[in-house]
Amino acid sequence: MQMTSAPHLLAEDGPEYERILGDALRHAHERPDLEGVGDRLNTEQLRTMALSATALITAAAATEYEHYVKARAELRRAAAAEGIDGGPAADGPQSTAAGSGAGIGAVIAVLTPLLAGSAAVIFLLVGYLLKAVNPSLTFGRSMVAAGWFFAAVAAAAILVAAIGLLVTALRNSATSPAAEDEGQELPEDVARAREAWRHALLERGILPFLRDALADPTAGPAARTPHRSPHRIPKVGYSRPDFSGPDDGPAAGPRPTFTSPDFTSPDFGGPEHRPD
Repeated sequence: MQMTSAPHLLAEDGPEYERILGDALRHAHERPDLEGVGDRLNTEQLRTMALSATALITAAAATEYEHYVKARAELRRAAAAEGIDGGPAADGPQSTAAGSGAGIGAVIAVLTPLLAGSAAVIFLLVGYLLKAVNPSLTFGRSMVAAGWFFAAVAAAAILVAAIGLLVTALRNSATSPAAEDEGQELPEDVARAREAWRHALLERGILPFLRDALADPTAGPAARTPHRSPHRIPKVGYSRPDFSGPDDGPAAGPRPTFTSPDFTSPDFGGPEHRPD
Protein backbone atom coordinates (compact mmCIF):
# COMPACT_ATOMS: atom_id res chain seq x y z
CA MET A 1 0.00 0.00 0.00
CA GLN A 2 1.26 3.44 -0.92
CA MET A 3 1.72 6.05 1.78
CA THR A 4 -0.87 8.82 1.96
CA SER A 5 0.92 12.10 1.19
CA ALA A 6 1.03 14.60 4.02
CA PRO A 7 1.04 18.36 3.31
CA HIS A 8 4.20 18.95 5.38
CA LEU A 9 6.11 15.80 4.42
CA LEU A 10 8.12 15.90 1.20
CA ALA A 11 7.84 12.97 -1.18
CA GLU A 12 11.55 12.18 -0.83
CA ASP A 13 11.07 11.61 2.92
CA GLY A 14 8.16 9.22 2.51
CA PRO A 15 10.39 6.11 2.31
CA GLU A 16 12.17 7.20 5.51
CA TYR A 17 8.83 7.47 7.31
CA GLU A 18 7.85 3.99 6.11
CA ARG A 19 11.23 2.60 7.20
CA ILE A 20 10.88 4.01 10.74
CA LEU A 21 7.33 2.65 10.94
CA GLY A 22 8.50 -0.77 9.77
CA ASP A 23 11.29 -0.87 12.36
CA ALA A 24 8.83 0.04 15.12
CA LEU A 25 6.46 -2.76 14.10
CA ARG A 26 9.26 -5.32 13.74
CA HIS A 27 10.52 -4.59 17.26
CA ALA A 28 7.09 -4.15 18.84
CA HIS A 29 7.49 -7.36 20.88
CA GLU A 30 10.44 -5.73 22.68
CA ARG A 31 8.25 -2.90 24.03
CA PRO A 32 5.89 -3.65 26.93
CA ASP A 33 3.50 -0.90 25.82
CA LEU A 34 3.01 -2.64 22.46
CA GLU A 35 2.56 -6.16 23.79
CA GLY A 36 -0.98 -6.26 22.41
CA VAL A 37 0.26 -6.52 18.80
CA GLY A 38 -1.18 -9.69 17.31
CA ASP A 39 -3.97 -10.11 19.86
CA ARG A 40 -6.50 -7.59 18.63
CA LEU A 41 -4.61 -5.97 15.75
CA ASN A 42 -1.77 -7.50 13.78
CA THR A 43 1.20 -5.68 12.26
CA GLU A 44 -0.30 -5.36 8.78
CA GLN A 45 -3.46 -3.79 10.15
CA LEU A 46 -1.39 -1.35 12.23
CA ARG A 47 0.81 -0.51 9.24
CA THR A 48 -2.24 0.24 7.11
CA MET A 49 -3.72 2.45 9.81
CA ALA A 50 -0.43 4.33 10.31
CA LEU A 51 0.03 4.93 6.57
CA SER A 52 -3.50 6.28 6.35
CA ALA A 53 -2.80 8.66 9.26
CA THR A 54 0.54 9.95 7.94
CA ALA A 55 -0.45 13.61 8.27
CA LEU A 56 -1.55 13.16 11.88
CA ILE A 57 1.57 11.22 12.90
CA THR A 58 4.14 13.45 11.20
CA ALA A 59 2.51 16.58 12.63
CA ALA A 60 3.87 15.56 16.04
CA ALA A 61 7.42 16.13 14.75
CA ALA A 62 6.70 19.11 12.51
CA THR A 63 9.15 21.44 14.26
CA GLU A 64 12.09 19.03 14.00
CA TYR A 65 11.19 18.21 10.40
CA GLU A 66 11.12 21.88 9.38
CA HIS A 67 14.56 22.42 10.90
CA TYR A 68 15.90 19.33 9.10
CA VAL A 69 14.50 20.41 5.72
CA LYS A 70 16.05 23.88 6.04
CA ALA A 71 19.47 22.49 6.96
CA ARG A 72 19.32 20.02 4.08
CA ALA A 73 18.31 22.71 1.59
CA GLU A 74 21.23 24.91 2.62
CA LEU A 75 23.61 21.97 2.19
CA ARG A 76 22.31 21.27 -1.31
CA ARG A 77 22.57 24.91 -2.36
CA ALA A 78 26.18 25.04 -1.19
CA ALA A 79 27.03 21.77 -2.95
CA ALA A 80 25.40 22.93 -6.18
CA ALA A 81 27.30 26.22 -6.11
CA GLU A 82 30.62 24.44 -5.58
CA GLY A 83 29.91 21.84 -8.26
CA ILE A 84 28.91 24.31 -10.97
CA ASP A 85 31.10 27.35 -10.35
CA GLY A 86 33.87 25.99 -8.14
CA GLY A 87 33.11 28.54 -5.43
CA PRO A 88 30.39 30.50 -3.67
CA ALA A 89 30.21 33.28 -6.26
CA ALA A 90 27.83 32.38 -9.06
CA ASP A 91 27.18 35.62 -10.96
CA GLY A 92 28.95 37.90 -13.38
CA PRO A 93 30.94 37.19 -16.57
CA GLN A 94 32.85 34.33 -14.93
CA SER A 95 29.74 32.17 -14.56
CA THR A 96 28.63 33.07 -18.11
CA ALA A 97 31.99 31.99 -19.50
CA ALA A 98 31.84 28.76 -17.53
CA GLY A 99 28.37 28.01 -18.86
CA SER A 100 29.37 28.75 -22.46
CA GLY A 101 32.50 26.64 -22.06
CA ALA A 102 30.48 23.72 -20.79
CA GLY A 103 28.07 24.11 -23.74
CA ILE A 104 30.89 24.13 -26.31
CA GLY A 105 32.46 21.07 -24.70
CA ALA A 106 29.16 19.18 -24.87
CA VAL A 107 28.74 20.08 -28.55
CA ILE A 108 32.27 18.94 -29.36
CA ALA A 109 31.78 15.69 -27.42
CA VAL A 110 28.64 14.94 -29.45
CA LEU A 111 29.84 16.03 -32.90
CA THR A 112 33.36 14.58 -32.87
CA PRO A 113 32.34 10.90 -32.91
CA LEU A 114 29.74 11.54 -35.61
CA LEU A 115 32.04 13.48 -37.93
CA ALA A 116 35.04 11.23 -37.39
CA GLY A 117 32.95 8.11 -37.89
CA SER A 118 31.42 9.43 -41.10
CA ALA A 119 34.83 10.42 -42.47
CA ALA A 120 36.23 6.99 -41.57
CA VAL A 121 33.44 5.22 -43.46
CA ILE A 122 33.88 7.41 -46.55
CA PHE A 123 37.69 7.17 -46.68
CA LEU A 124 37.72 3.44 -46.10
CA LEU A 125 35.03 2.78 -48.70
CA VAL A 126 36.73 4.91 -51.38
CA GLY A 127 40.21 3.64 -50.54
CA TYR A 128 39.28 -0.03 -50.73
CA LEU A 129 37.39 0.54 -53.99
CA LEU A 130 40.45 2.20 -55.51
CA LYS A 131 42.68 -0.63 -54.31
CA ALA A 132 40.30 -3.14 -55.82
CA VAL A 133 40.41 -1.36 -59.17
CA ASN A 134 44.17 -0.66 -59.19
CA PRO A 135 46.18 -2.23 -56.34
CA SER A 136 49.31 -0.33 -57.31
CA LEU A 137 47.63 3.06 -56.93
CA THR A 138 49.21 5.04 -54.06
CA PHE A 139 46.19 7.28 -53.59
CA GLY A 140 44.05 4.27 -52.64
CA ARG A 141 46.45 3.26 -49.90
CA SER A 142 46.47 6.84 -48.57
CA MET A 143 42.68 6.88 -48.45
CA VAL A 144 42.61 3.63 -46.48
CA ALA A 145 45.19 4.95 -43.99
CA ALA A 146 43.19 8.16 -43.54
CA GLY A 147 40.02 6.11 -43.01
CA TRP A 148 41.62 4.08 -40.23
CA PHE A 149 42.94 7.29 -38.64
CA PHE A 150 39.45 8.80 -38.47
CA ALA A 151 38.09 5.52 -37.14
CA ALA A 152 40.60 5.71 -34.28
CA VAL A 153 39.60 9.33 -33.63
CA ALA A 154 35.92 8.34 -33.48
CA ALA A 155 36.65 5.52 -31.03
CA ALA A 156 38.70 7.83 -28.79
CA ALA A 157 35.94 10.48 -28.86
CA ILE A 158 33.33 7.92 -27.86
CA LEU A 159 35.54 6.76 -24.97
CA VAL A 160 36.09 10.34 -23.74
CA ALA A 161 32.34 11.08 -23.93
CA ALA A 162 31.52 7.93 -21.94
CA ILE A 163 34.03 8.89 -19.23
CA GLY A 164 32.57 12.40 -19.08
CA LEU A 165 29.04 11.05 -18.64
CA LEU A 166 30.23 8.74 -15.87
CA VAL A 167 31.97 11.55 -14.01
CA THR A 168 28.88 13.78 -14.30
CA ALA A 169 26.62 11.03 -12.98
CA LEU A 170 28.89 10.40 -10.00
CA ARG A 171 29.08 14.13 -9.24
CA ASN A 172 25.30 14.51 -9.33
CA SER A 173 24.72 11.42 -7.21
CA ALA A 174 26.94 12.88 -4.47
CA THR A 175 24.32 15.58 -3.75
CA SER A 176 21.16 13.57 -4.46
CA PRO A 177 18.65 12.73 -1.67
CA ALA A 178 19.12 9.03 -2.27
CA ALA A 179 22.83 9.34 -1.52
CA GLU A 180 22.06 11.07 1.77
CA ASP A 181 19.61 8.30 2.77
CA GLU A 182 22.18 5.62 2.00
CA GLY A 183 24.41 6.87 4.79
CA GLN A 184 26.90 9.22 3.15
CA GLU A 185 28.72 11.50 5.55
CA LEU A 186 26.78 14.69 6.22
CA PRO A 187 27.77 17.88 8.00
CA GLU A 188 27.24 17.76 11.72
CA ASP A 189 24.32 20.18 11.80
CA VAL A 190 22.39 18.33 9.08
CA ALA A 191 23.07 14.95 10.68
CA ARG A 192 21.86 16.23 14.07
CA ALA A 193 18.72 17.72 12.53
CA ARG A 194 17.88 14.48 10.73
CA GLU A 195 18.42 12.37 13.84
CA ALA A 196 16.28 14.74 15.92
CA TRP A 197 13.44 14.44 13.39
CA ARG A 198 13.67 10.64 13.32
CA HIS A 199 13.62 10.44 17.13
CA ALA A 200 10.68 12.84 17.46
CA LEU A 201 8.76 11.04 14.71
CA LEU A 202 9.18 7.71 16.46
CA GLU A 203 8.66 8.75 20.08
CA ARG A 204 5.99 11.44 19.66
CA GLY A 205 4.26 10.26 16.51
CA ILE A 206 4.45 6.58 15.61
CA LEU A 207 4.60 4.92 19.02
CA PRO A 208 1.76 6.94 20.60
CA PHE A 209 -0.39 6.22 17.55
CA LEU A 210 0.27 2.49 17.81
CA ARG A 211 -0.50 2.51 21.56
CA ASP A 212 -3.77 4.36 21.01
CA ALA A 213 -4.75 1.97 18.22
CA LEU A 214 -4.10 -1.06 20.43
CA ALA A 215 -5.99 0.48 23.35
CA ASP A 216 -9.03 1.42 21.27
CA PRO A 217 -11.90 -0.86 22.37
CA THR A 218 -13.67 -0.41 19.05
CA ALA A 219 -10.76 -1.82 17.04
CA GLY A 220 -11.57 -5.13 15.41
CA PRO A 221 -9.78 -8.31 16.43
CA ALA A 222 -6.81 -9.53 14.49
CA ALA A 223 -7.61 -11.76 11.61
CA ARG A 224 -7.52 -15.32 12.76
CA THR A 225 -9.36 -18.60 12.11
CA PRO A 226 -11.98 -19.35 14.78
CA HIS A 227 -11.58 -22.57 16.70
CA ARG A 228 -14.12 -25.25 15.85
CA SER A 229 -14.79 -28.53 17.52
CA PRO A 230 -13.71 -31.51 15.39
CA HIS A 231 -17.02 -33.26 16.13
CA ARG A 232 -19.19 -30.37 15.11
CA ILE A 233 -20.78 -30.34 11.70
CA PRO A 234 -20.39 -26.88 10.19
CA LYS A 235 -23.42 -25.03 8.94
CA VAL A 236 -23.46 -24.32 5.24
CA GLY A 237 -26.30 -21.82 5.05
CA TYR A 238 -29.36 -23.93 5.85
CA SER A 239 -30.49 -26.10 8.74
CA ARG A 240 -31.81 -29.59 8.44
CA PRO A 241 -35.37 -30.32 9.59
CA ASP A 242 -35.73 -31.61 13.12
CA PHE A 243 -36.77 -35.21 12.56
CA SER A 244 -37.47 -37.18 15.69
CA GLY A 245 -37.87 -40.92 15.87
CA PRO A 246 -40.16 -42.89 18.18
CA ASP A 247 -37.36 -43.29 20.73
CA ASP A 248 -36.53 -39.59 20.95
CA GLY A 249 -39.06 -38.95 23.70
CA PRO A 250 -42.47 -37.39 23.58
CA ALA A 251 -43.32 -35.17 20.69
CA ALA A 252 -43.49 -31.45 21.15
CA GLY A 253 -47.25 -31.46 20.51
CA PRO A 254 -50.12 -33.69 19.40
CA ARG A 255 -49.86 -34.95 15.87
CA PRO A 256 -52.71 -33.95 13.57
CA THR A 257 -55.26 -36.70 12.86
CA PHE A 258 -57.18 -37.31 9.69
CA THR A 259 -60.95 -37.85 9.84
CA SER A 260 -62.97 -38.98 6.91
CA PRO A 261 -65.89 -36.74 5.92
CA ASP A 262 -69.31 -37.75 7.18
CA PHE A 263 -71.09 -38.72 3.99
CA THR A 264 -74.86 -39.16 4.38
CA SER A 265 -77.31 -40.05 1.71
CA PRO A 266 -79.48 -37.17 0.66
CA ASP A 267 -83.06 -37.19 1.77
CA PHE A 268 -84.83 -37.37 -1.57
CA GLY A 269 -88.23 -38.09 -0.14
CA GLY A 270 -90.57 -35.17 -0.07
CA PRO A 271 -93.88 -34.96 1.73
CA GLU A 272 -95.71 -35.98 -1.44
CA HIS A 273 -93.74 -39.23 -1.71
CA ARG A 274 -94.25 -40.40 1.87
CA PRO A 275 -96.47 -43.47 2.25
CA ASP A 276 -99.57 -43.00 4.09
